Amino acid sequence: MAPRLVVIITAIVLLLLAEARPTTTEQCNGKWEEGCRNKVESLKLKVIAIFSILVTSVIGVSLPLFSRSVPALRPDRDLFVIVKAFASGVILATGYMHVLPDSFQDLTSECLPERPWRKFPFTTFIAMFSAVITLVVDSYSISFFKKKVAASSANASGSASLEAGERKEVEVCGHGHGHDVHADADADRDANIVDAEQLLRYRVVAQVLELGIVVHSVVIGLSMGASMNPCTIRPLIAAICFHQMFEGMGLGGCILQAEYGTKVKGVMVFFFSTTTPLGIVLGIALSNVYSDTSSKSLIVEGVLNAISAGLLNYMALVELLAPDFMGSKIQGSTKIMALAFVAVLLGAGAMSVMAIWA
Repeated sequence: MAPRLVVIITAIVLLLLAEARPTTTEQCNGKWEEGCRNKVESLKLKVIAIFSILVTSVIGVSLPLFSRSVPALRPDRDLFVIVKAFASGVILATGYMHVLPDSFQDLTSECLPERPWRKFPFTTFIAMFSAVITLVVDSYSISFFKKKVAASSANASGSASLEAGERKEVEVCGHGHGHDVHADADADRDANIVDAEQLLRYRVVAQVLELGIVVHSVVIGLSMGASMNPCTIRPLIAAICFHQMFEGMGLGGCILQAEYGTKVKGVMVFFFSTTTPLGIVLGIALSNVYSDTSSKSLIVEGVLNAISAGLLNYMALVELLAPDFMGSKIQGSTKIMALAFVAVLLGAGAMSVMAIWA
């Protein structure tokens, strides 16, 4: 997981620094440079942003991981279902209300030629294919690992069958009931296969979800780090902090259900918490050579945001909301179903309101 994220972050930076065609459009004064411009004041705010975003990100993603110590928030309890529904609503709104509009803004910018960028809806086209590709990757990953689980279970069942056969022979000689022992072994094996497949799905969801979040976080950080406009940075700090807090809760819930070891949990928490601050640091370091209004930068940012939006929307609807709402826990109780719907609306609504300041 870690090497893949490092490669992705490095590729984004290299793409953004690639040579871009100069633009002669007078309206291209920068997404962040409309109004006041103060390099010293901006730098102070960026340093504040780095530490505040880091702290809120760590708190947000870590809260669900420590919920096992609170009996009411364990994954098998009703309250956890409600909290997860709220977090899923946050992820859904992140894709639709934050990432997708950013891509529209980049790919329809006045700094890009009218043809083809404002003649064809590239954002929704890329997001659509991103969702389909995510489905393909998700499907093949599950299929591949299911075969591995089945093969390992078959090997285990072979030795279990021998052991059960030996016990059966002993019990028959002693007038026991060997058939019951064999049936219990089969039932245990089937239960283990189901648990392994469910755990596998949780792990695929957690990794793909973090991938989509990390891509968008780097782009946000780079843009803020390159800005010299304190009037824009100041309100963005609060908005991004709340954004990272709620988004972290959604990701943390998925990591919790994936039941990773302490090392993997630590790596996933680290990458989620540091990608936006890292993006800001890179933006500060590259502010003299990086232009957020060059055609190359706008295209790369817009395409990455569109890919991230398609991925996040797919994960929120297909992997997070649909399985829970169609599962036995929510379907078995009208009260829990109603509360879960309200939680989804609250989560999505909270993130949508933050789009005003973002």
